Amino acid sequence: MLSTILSAFTVADIRKKLAFTAGILFLYRLGSHIPVPGINVSAVKQLTSFSGSNILGFLNLFSGGSLSRLALFALGIMPYITASIILQLLQVVVPSLEKLSKEGEVGQARITQYTRYLTVGLAFAQSIGYVFLFHSLGNGTDPVFNQFDAPHIFVVVVSMTAGTVLLMWLGELITNRGIGNGISLLIFASIVSRLPSGIQSWWESTDQVFKVMMPFIVLAVVAGIVFVQEGQRRIPVQYAKRVIGRRMTEGGQTYLPLRVNMAGVIPVIFAASIMAFPPTVGSLIHDHWAQSISDFFSPNGWHYVLGESLFIIVFTYFYTAVTFNPVDQADNLKKYGGFIPGVRPGRPTAEFLDRILARLTFPGALFLALVAALPTILIARTHANFYFGGTSILIVIGVALDTMKQLEAQLMMRSYEGFLK
Repeated sequence: MLSTILSAFTVADIRKKLAFTAGILFLYRLGSHIPVPGINVSAVKQLTSFSGSNILGFLNLFSGGSLSRLALFALGIMPYITASIILQLLQVVVPSLEKLSKEGEVGQARITQYTRYLTVGLAFAQSIGYVFLFHSLGNGTDPVFNQFDAPHIFVVVVSMTAGTVLLMWLGELITNRGIGNGISLLIFASIVSRLPSGIQSWWESTDQVFKVMMPFIVLAVVAGIVFVQEGQRRIPVQYAKRVIGRRMTEGGQTYLPLRVNMAGVIPVIFAASIMAFPPTVGSLIHDHWAQSISDFFSPNGWHYVLGESLFIIVFTYFYTAVTFNPVDQADNLKKYGGFIPGVRPGRPTAEFLDRILARLTFPGALFLALVAALPTILIARTHANFYFGGTSILIVIGVALDTMKQLEAQLMMRSYEGFLK
């Protein structure tokens, strides 16, 4: 990994992309410290409800601390993630969206546009909810908002919504002009920015068992994630000789890599977004039943852990089915004269790939759910106020691995270009 990073800095084009990505992430962190207009900064700092044990503290982690400051990027990128989830689910049940998803780049561009519109609507609604939440948290002597009337509320809501739209644009810039994986890198930066606070919380913990156990848990989780994320089954593929024009092309042998976890870190992000919704609504509505919902789905409670684990398993299967279609793979192999030894081309090949993929996805999904749940359970048992659970570690390690693979792919592409020249 270190050699890949050092090699990336030796290539001028990749070095520019890395500098561009670093600049965008710096702007993101800068916007996380700029408060929205019309708020009392000192009153916001006095609010002590953003601990690691409630849902607001969990959402504050994904916003990089912006929510606790009521900054421009207080909503983070989570409205965009939620909108992406909704659009991907709708593609399964809405025929027109399913047709768009199969129309190549044009259809994907249209779906991306719909996702952007839905992101704006979700961000606007969420901003209104947070405005009223902060207003209720502030006391009468030192209110959070200087003037709580319709024009000033509208300015705050528009500012927070514009912050989310700007983050969405910055993520797309990283994807197109940087090293790629823009949205995930923004979430990665949000979690990593809270790392010093997490280390301080661990160091100042009075629970000696937690102090000694936590480093070993982190090392074991990191090693397990890397092992499973890099694990794959290679399906041998044989290509027959073909006649193209007057030339006879030689057949060759290669392999089709099927990863244990083909969905990557996306199911974890999806599950965290879905599970954050009920307690967020419960925190915004001051009612007995709403507060009960918020307490029921507390991030450190077993209800939350169980629900998140189930959603991770479901989304792993769902996202794997979206990214890898056995029927399309079998058709492509047949079209280009490839076949799996011992398996007939066409439908038998698709059934074979589907069977292998199901066997690989099940342990991968269970592993993701286990890693997301186990550290959270252990931290809750020690009653320690720690900022990072299994979900955060999964996202950080998963995004780091994906980013390294993209750097390696770009370095390999530059090497091939030099060889051809």
